[in-house]
Amino acid sequence: MPNQDIVKRLDQASAIIKNSDIVCFDVDSTVIKEEGIDELAKFCGKGPQVALLTQSAMGGSMTFQDALRIRLDIIRPSQKQIREFLKLHPSTLSPGIKEFINNLRKNGTSVYLISGGFDCLIEPVADELGVPMKNVFANKLMFYFDGEYAGFDTNQPTSRSGGKGEAISIIRKTINSDANITMIGDGATDLEASPPANHFIGYGGNVVRSEVQARSDYYITDFSQIF
Repeated sequence: MPNQDIVKRLDQASAIIKNSDIVCFDVDSTVIKEEGIDELAKFCGKGPQVALLTQSAMGGSMTFQDALRIRLDIIRPSQKQIREFLKLHPSTLSPGIKEFINNLRKNGTSVYLISGGFDCLIEPVADELGVPMKNVFANKLMFYFDGEYAGFDTNQPTSRSGGKGEAISIIRKTINSDANITMIGDGATDLEASPPANHFIGYGGNVVRSEVQARSDYYITDFSQIF
């Protein structure tokens, strides 16, 4: 379990949540325990190669879109593999996330999922949490007529660097330009989405990324800490 000593300003974070009109969540290692692309790569027998590229991407040696393209070119998941993966390896919700989102709804807060992962993997998670797919920003895989991998949709904001901030800007334009929006996530791409989000709360319940923890004004390791 992550060290509870790394939490930051829980009371203020709780107040921010209570005053938020919209709360946006990262998915991998935040809403769920796993990293979807890494788990899919393992399932397709490409785990080590993709893990090396993930590390390179996190180190800033390539753009997010290049890293996504290269990793997918290695995995090349078919529709059949995606279906089998979802059946055999369903995602695991992070402790307390379902209750937390239910509480947000009771307070009239809108919930969005913003992910650099794939909508076909996120859809079962969104369904379990009661988040409509119209409130999900994620990458879209493309397939040929025979179900083989054909690429991914580069028009999605989450397919490129700065995409999560772009998604939040879209939410603002669509819903309310003055909305009080909070982003919650474990990674640097989540931290960098504020602004345009009004606030960012770092989450370290599954993995603690030291740079994110250090740069976050607010940091939690369990969603029950800010109920």
